[in-house]
Amino acid sequence: MNDNYIQKIKIKWEEVPDNSYLKDISAISSLKCLEFYNRITCFTGENGTGKSTLLEAIAVAYGFNPEGGTINYNFSTYDDVSKLSDSVVISKGYRRPKGGYFFRAESFFNVASKLEEYRDGTPKEVFYGRYGGKSLHEQSHGESFLSFFLNSPKEGLYIMDEPEAALSPQRQLSLLIQIVKMAEAGSQFLIATHSPILLGLPEACIYSFDNDEVCACNYEETECYQVMKAFLNDRERFLDRLLN
Repeated sequence: MNDNYIQKIKIKWEEVPDNSYLKDISAISSLKCLEFYNRITCFTGENGTGKSTLLEAIAVAYGFNPEGGTINYNFSTYDDVSKLSDSVVISKGYRRPKGGYFFRAESFFNVASKLEEYRDGTPKEVFYGRYGGKSLHEQSHGESFLSFFLNSPKEGLYIMDEPEAALSPQRQLSLLIQIVKMAEAGSQFLIATHSPILLGLPEACIYSFDNDEVCACNYEETECYQVMKAFLNDRERFLDRLLN
């Protein structure tokens, strides 16, 4: 048995209404359980295949705020969370994380705003010392995310939905380095991504949501890698075929 914080999930589909759109998402509607053997697990697949839906359900079932943040964050600016989390059963390991974070690119602004509330009069230089000395709102989206993440507990549970959305390729490499270091220190990561860089994380288990099922695959088998490789190896020919 591994020492991950989340060992396995099961989905009780009998508790999901028959008319729910969730049962029309082929990849996850056929999923009964999923095990997490490695410290780093990546979900990948085309848009609409259910990877973010499943990731969100796992995060909410574990206790994270649906819009993101730490376990302690509790706020809502919109309500579009699927009911899948009500049917997800999580098998937890014997260890307990010292921290954790659910990252959603589209709602990180709201998380940063909540952090401002938590400052509650504490001088900026003290409160924001670990975030580069300034408010996250005074940094770019990518800078603020990295500032927040680089100062997170090194033994935690981190669930990340397309973290590459705000990051340049160079910053994605910085994130990759930090994820590897934190995984070695005991953190667990569940990441939904289209990034060929992040999918290349060493020792990562990759689950593909393509072809109407969730199945483990090698890095070179992912569509993200294959498309990017074809484009970079012969850009002109690729574009000619694509456009003509």
